[in-house]
Amino acid sequence: MANILIIDDDDTMCQSLSLVARRWGHDVASAHTLGAGLEKAASQPFDVVFLDVRMPDGNGLDAMGTIKETASSPEIIIMTGFGNADGAELAIRSGAWDYIEKGSSVKEITLSLTRALEYRKQKKSASQSGTVVALKREEIIGNSPKLKACLDLVAQAAGSDANVFITGETGTGKELFAQAVHRNSARAGGSFVVVDCAAMPETLIEGLLFGHERGVFTGADQAREGLVRQAHRGTLFLDEVGELPLSLQKAFLRVLQEHRFRPLGSQREVESDFRLVAATNRNLDLMVQNGQFREDLLFRLRSFAIELPPLRERHEDIRELTRFYVDKFCERYGLVHKGCSPEFLRTLGAYGWPGNVRELVNALERAVLEARFEPILFPQHLPVEIRAQVVRATLEKETPALPEPTHPSTTLPPLHEFRENVYSQAERQYLHDLMALANHNMTEACRLSGLSQSRLYALLKKQQDDERQHNATA
Repeated sequence: MANILIIDDDDTMCQSLSLVARRWGHDVASAHTLGAGLEKAASQPFDVVFLDVRMPDGNGLDAMGTIKETASSPEIIIMTGFGNADGAELAIRSGAWDYIEKGSSVKEITLSLTRALEYRKQKKSASQSGTVVALKREEIIGNSPKLKACLDLVAQAAGSDANVFITGETGTGKELFAQAVHRNSARAGGSFVVVDCAAMPETLIEGLLFGHERGVFTGADQAREGLVRQAHRGTLFLDEVGELPLSLQKAFLRVLQEHRFRPLGSQREVESDFRLVAATNRNLDLMVQNGQFREDLLFRLRSFAIELPPLRERHEDIRELTRFYVDKFCERYGLVHKGCSPEFLRTLGAYGWPGNVRELVNALERAVLEARFEPILFPQHLPVEIRAQVVRATLEKETPALPEPTHPSTTLPPLHEFRENVYSQAERQYLHDLMALANHNMTEACRLSGLSQSRLYALLKKQQDDERQHNATA
């Protein structure tokens, strides 16, 4: 017997699905709004959730992540009366078990439910019977649901010898995850060989990968073993594989298939028993369409895929990352361990981190060095570009929206009064945020704002006079 939740605003659909599920002995609950469904999913365990796409208070696809992150992490079957290819692809990529149109037969719906429950039972049984081993995850910091999902994939990949394909934006930690795959695999005792495809000159890359004999080209004064051979019985990590020259992709495809190759100038083939992990921040599917990457090679690379989330999608990890790297840099530079002020952590959380974890790590290193012998980190220790962007984003967020007139002829003030009012509010908020960010240090505030000291004093005095006048008339 399983627990089933139906989230659909259509009463008839809820009754039909309930009837099907109860016929098989399952317990069923239903909700007619997305909000009510999310509350039920969070308050009790469910095995399967039937989720409608078009709900009166939102889109079901947008709620999939929240449902998946509940304690029971149920399988999700998307139900929609408006099926489309884009929606179906998005649902599957977001982790849906199935995507079914509401016109489907009872047999199709029952089969999808049965298979989802079989898969869930099998997955639970495997996790209970398997030997629990702590995953080696050096410097992969955080416990957000999205990061945990990636670590689960690392554990699965480490148990096999399949090629692993890691994607993600620059700075998300692709090499760290590649190392984690290697360290947790049966090849952990072998070499982890890094090939930076973006850094190798196209004229030399073939020799660097496959090696060469002495005298095969000018400057080859001795034979050299290639990187592919160095990865024998270990792991070969192709970083930025999208930069691999098209002319070399066919040769490398054969190496992946045969695990044999011929060094430049050699008469014999060399064997290399390596496990491949490849990574890229580029869209290789688009490159295939544009004739820049071989489709057959992409198929080979993508045996097991891990997509890393950007830092902005796992903000809950920032505090843990900060503590880890602040301690690390204090030890590296022989400095006293430092605490983090609430304002420091709030500034880190308010920033978008386009450079992801790598940018955060660089910012924390600069902050530690800026503070040096000071025991507490404040926002002032962060790079000015980060603080300026946070202040700007805060100001833009809090600038009042334009009023919606109910009767233009009677409610709109004169334009010059409206301009003065909006400008005054925005200026007041800017000065407040500026002084908070500068910790009320006038020199720092002038540097951040670009204002002269006399101009800044004049603006602050005007603000104080306006507030006194407002309080006197209130």
